[in-house]
Amino acid sequence: MPQASITLSEHFNYKKLLRFTVPSVAMMLFTSIYYIVDGFFISNFVGATPFAAVNLIMPFVMVFDAVGFMIGAGGTALVSKTLGEGNTKKANEIFSLLIYLLIASGVVLSIAAIIFMEPIARLLGADEQMLPHSVRYGKIVMLGLMPYYLQSAFQSFSVSAERHKMGLYMTLAAGVCNMVLDALFIGVFRQGVEGAATATVISQCVGGFIPLIYFLAPNKSLLRLGKTHWDPRAVLKACTNGASEFVTNISFPLVNMLYNFQLMKLAGEKGVAAFGVLMYTAFIFVAVFVGYSIGSAPLFGYNLGAQNRDQLHNLFKKSMVIVGTACVVLTALAVGGAHPICRLYVGYDAELLALSQRAYRIFSVSLLCCGFNIFASAFFTALGNGRVSAAISFSRTLLFQTLAVLTLPLLFGVDGVWFANDVAEVAALAVSIFFLIQQRKKYGY
Repeated sequence: MPQASITLSEHFNYKKLLRFTVPSVAMMLFTSIYYIVDGFFISNFVGATPFAAVNLIMPFVMVFDAVGFMIGAGGTALVSKTLGEGNTKKANEIFSLLIYLLIASGVVLSIAAIIFMEPIARLLGADEQMLPHSVRYGKIVMLGLMPYYLQSAFQSFSVSAERHKMGLYMTLAAGVCNMVLDALFIGVFRQGVEGAATATVISQCVGGFIPLIYFLAPNKSLLRLGKTHWDPRAVLKACTNGASEFVTNISFPLVNMLYNFQLMKLAGEKGVAAFGVLMYTAFIFVAVFVGYSIGSAPLFGYNLGAQNRDQLHNLFKKSMVIVGTACVVLTALAVGGAHPICRLYVGYDAELLALSQRAYRIFSVSLLCCGFNIFASAFFTALGNGRVSAAISFSRTLLFQTLAVLTLPLLFGVDGVWFANDVAEVAALAVSIFFLIQQRKKYGY
């Protein structure tokens, strides 16, 4: 017999909580896998220089992703809370308004990014060999910004709509499309970085437009796109709720630019390429924490709206156990798998392989802490406390990272760059623990 669908209002034991969140974890894992495939094909079929060039421009591209994540995560918290209060009509109006806003902002920002792509690539340090690869890849990828906004938002909203498996299915479809087209455009037709960028854009259209059609059409979920009206309070609330996701997605590429700048000085193109291996593959481990946070967030938002403190406490306690177990297991897997992972990408260059492998093992220790920090930030977003969520995210992804990557290389050289993430996550964990203790009575978790 097929298992019944799990609703937001149920009491959750470990089995039910994992069943509810596993589709979101799988969704994020598969998202990370198809980025891994992108990097694999570029590095092995196009070369180390184009691979470094793509890694150099990628942080600039990722800056624009922040708007989509902010409205998606912040809007999901608001919509889930409104559903928990029993106001389905208002929840659908807010949902519709935010999706239409994402479509408009995606179009405008993609045009702006394409116009400034070349001067930004030069500013980031692209030399004459890397520049054409960086610019061509960046301009093509930005054509898919609007559907990528939709894909990111629907991954969160589908959970609030009690269609949490739909996000997984759309991610699977987009990921398979991207991998097949990567193999075709890069491996067969030899289209280089342009082929990789084109494959990404097409896959984003699949992941963004199919759920858009679903929510526009009559459906049996809790949410449907329809008529709405301008509601500045709802937009502001969604943006403040999602402030931590905005900070994270702005800070992450900005800090990556700083990493690349330091590595170009200390290790040259090989250092940037080694960092590229980290960025393309380390997210597969981080994706577990991000996926669990996305999957569990509507449960916290719904129960906050329903004023069910017993269930908030139950969900929080079980989440701490799940996240803590994942931190230990994933750290062991990352450290143990450093050699085969790096060899897959840069096995053709012994010096680059050795550098990448050492970097990977040092960098992976941060997984012991980062799961708690990711969950804590998302947890407060789900509770509608964008201020605390943003404080955790800002300290983790910008403040401590920047301080560490600027100072540690002065003491440890290139190794200081790799240790920077470990130090930043430990410092951020102290901030997360502080806020979790400080806010516990207010929310009753």
